[in-house]
Amino acid sequence: MKEFIAIIDFGSQYSQLIARRIRECNVYCEIYPPQINADRLRALSPSGIIFSGGPSSLTQKNAPRCDKNIFKLRIPILGICYGMQLTAQYFGGCVGKATAREYGKTELYIQDKKDLFAKLDTKIITWMSHGDKVIKLPKDFKVLAYSRNCRIACFANRKLKIYGVQFHPEVVHTPEGKNIIKNFLYNICGCHGLWTMKSFIKDAVKQLHYNVGKSSLVLGLSGGVDSSVCAVLLHKALKKKLHCIFVDNGLLRIKESQHVRDTFQKHYHMNFHYINAQNLFLKQLKGVIDPEKKRKIIGRLFIRVFEQEAKRIRNIKFLAQGTLYPDVIESRSVFGGPSAKIKSHHNVGGLPKKMHLKLIEPLKYLFKDEVRILGRELKLPNEFIQRHPFPGPGLAVRIVGAVTKKRLEILRRADVLLIEEIRNQGLYNKIWQAFTVLLPVKSVGVMGDERTYENTVALRAVTSVDGMTADWAKLPPDLLGKVSNRIINEVKGVNRVVYDISSKPPATIEWE
Repeated sequence: MKEFIAIIDFGSQYSQLIARRIRECNVYCEIYPPQINADRLRALSPSGIIFSGGPSSLTQKNAPRCDKNIFKLRIPILGICYGMQLTAQYFGGCVGKATAREYGKTELYIQDKKDLFAKLDTKIITWMSHGDKVIKLPKDFKVLAYSRNCRIACFANRKLKIYGVQFHPEVVHTPEGKNIIKNFLYNICGCHGLWTMKSFIKDAVKQLHYNVGKSSLVLGLSGGVDSSVCAVLLHKALKKKLHCIFVDNGLLRIKESQHVRDTFQKHYHMNFHYINAQNLFLKQLKGVIDPEKKRKIIGRLFIRVFEQEAKRIRNIKFLAQGTLYPDVIESRSVFGGPSAKIKSHHNVGGLPKKMHLKLIEPLKYLFKDEVRILGRELKLPNEFIQRHPFPGPGLAVRIVGAVTKKRLEILRRADVLLIEEIRNQGLYNKIWQAFTVLLPVKSVGVMGDERTYENTVALRAVTSVDGMTADWAKLPPDLLGKVSNRIINEVKGVNRVVYDISSKPPATIEWE
């Protein structure tokens, strides 16, 4: 039995959160732009459809709308905020500017607890974020809940199985939100929660067997969470048909290349191709200061080295990548904006166009947290599953200014001390990302009665859910003091340590 929810994204900042909440209920879902037509949706055969919120107003001439025939498919629909207003307008209701706009936590009073609000209290806290509202109920629709400033905060046409909520059930600020979504999935759409990571593995292995056949496949393995989980999943399905290429660009952390080789070559017994290209990368980066030039040089070299090695392997017909669902959504979203450009500094480059290999992306419908769950299910060592994100260009973008062997060594030694102390206090898995940055700043210091003029290291630690936004981590002062003391005393060439307390936005997590 297939269970699948289609999310129509009208530009909401919360659309990916809707998808996460649905999958937390063990129901599979995908996000589509509003241009998707009813025939395409019918062919997908979803169990239900969710219209997201969005920044637009239906009072505007060019506000996004969907194919009206979607409402005629007789598939359960839940409209959220803008999605509710769009639904109301289609069925003859009226949407207008609210006299008192609602933003933030709002008390919701539930009048009807039959299905969408089953097993909830009559008064709950919700998160509102709207300037418009439904001011006239469509014919044959019923009000299920209201708030102080919104008489129609939730409505339903139970005969058509169409519902709308003015608040956002997907955000954590609506404590009962996940239960409301689950009620829609289970009570209204008839889902049973059949989508699990075990079922995903079973389906993925079957699909990989079918797609690859008797051919072989090559994967660029970096040792990060995504590529590591991708490698183990591919190995489970394809065994010796998989060839992993690990390019050591000399920009990695202490003992990283050896750790990756020990795990994937010796433990998993994969076809592992180790390429030592340290000197090549450092030579090309000599004297380069501009961060965009660094990224382009590293990306271009990676593709060249990767391609040369791939050509040496026989019967390679496929190229695997650890692409995740947020990248897929961003690439096809009409609301994407400049975010793809902002994200470019995490990647090492594009695909080798001249290789003429077919692309396989077994993780492309998973979110980052789901990839970690998949890694656990595949019994990947925990140190890989819980690793903090690491940029594709490596330490080159954590050295502000020119990249040299000496500066790399200073940064590596400082970085390992920071991570060691964070682990010692049991904080590593509570932080999204922590690292050190070597600044092109020297300052005066005093060491053993002698004047010094040495480097400055910045500490960076952030908390986040998905890396799209982040807040600086409130690390204990005694931890920061100990890290600073150890770096200054144990890393030759550093006499000053500072802590970055910038959030994203307006800053990015990485410095370059």
